[in-house]
Amino acid sequence: MSPLRRIPLFRNSRLRPFLASLATGALFGFMFSFYVVGVSRRYNLVQKEDKESFSEVPTGKSGSYPVFTLAPGFEQTNQTGREWSRYQPDVSVASELYQKVRLLCWVLTGAENHEKKAKHIKATWGKRCNILLFMSSKQDDSLPTVPIPMGEGRQKLWGKTKEAFKYIYENYMDKADWFFKADDDTFAIPENARYFLSRYDTNEPMWFGCRFSMHVKGGYMSGGAGYILSKEAVKRFVTISLKNITICKADDHTGAEDAELGKCLKNVGVSAKDSRDEYGRDRFFPFHPSHHVTPGNMSKDYWYWNSQYYKSKQGEGCCSDTAISFHYVSPNDLYVLNYLVYGVKPYGIGLPS
Repeated sequence: MSPLRRIPLFRNSRLRPFLASLATGALFGFMFSFYVVGVSRRYNLVQKEDKESFSEVPTGKSGSYPVFTLAPGFEQTNQTGREWSRYQPDVSVASELYQKVRLLCWVLTGAENHEKKAKHIKATWGKRCNILLFMSSKQDDSLPTVPIPMGEGRQKLWGKTKEAFKYIYENYMDKADWFFKADDDTFAIPENARYFLSRYDTNEPMWFGCRFSMHVKGGYMSGGAGYILSKEAVKRFVTISLKNITICKADDHTGAEDAELGKCLKNVGVSAKDSRDEYGRDRFFPFHPSHHVTPGNMSKDYWYWNSQYYKSKQGEGCCSDTAISFHYVSPNDLYVLNYLVYGVKPYGIGLPS
């Protein structure tokens, strides 16, 4: 006799088909549940891998070096994550320079542009600076800003610039090696700045940028394109220039910020250096990239051509492949350029097969 027949419930011939169906259903349900749990675990693992593929690459002592992160509001699909993880670039050189060439970036902005412009710099290229400061006339903890009670408008830029460098000298001279000033509509590539600066000694009095020929003998650097001062240049400007009204407009806050700075630096022996690459191509640009790379976008009689210290080209050959900065870049284009510089990877070029 079958062992089950010995159980009184199974002796009833009418109940045996029902009990057999019940047992079969229970077995099928168990197997289905096991399958669902397995699929769910594999799905969660894929999600975790995709999330990690967009994380920052750690670099040691002073934080992490960000490769590329999507702007807030953009969704990351599983397929995008898997594709990205295959082609993660080698950032070892950039990471090493991040540690050795410490770049402080400070952005000249105003209260009305905190939301419109400044926060978008913080979300894009600003995160690649070792230190990022926003100099404004208004306190704003969301950026945050360094409040400079100087008022707004172009006629206040020189005064804000002087106060900004004083603040930097008093608080950051031992925390950075080079000091990059930008406007709130500047787009910059800090990695290229570090590469360019790595051949120079920050203890020498010098500054770099888009060099104009007027106003100052020997030239000065365009404010909109951004300029970079060495540690010694900042020291001389604050401790010598700003204490002597005969060599620097120290007591008057009006005037063109970049030209006035050029006069003050020249009078204390700070050299305006050549920022071009070995092919004579510029690295700092006072206009949007489209103005420089598109042939004929600026007419031959445009003021820019007569203001240059070095004659540059328009169109092909205008710009170094280690360009550092561009000006008049809208918030939308900050994200576009950020993606094109850091996110696009042409398949088969500089990538593993």
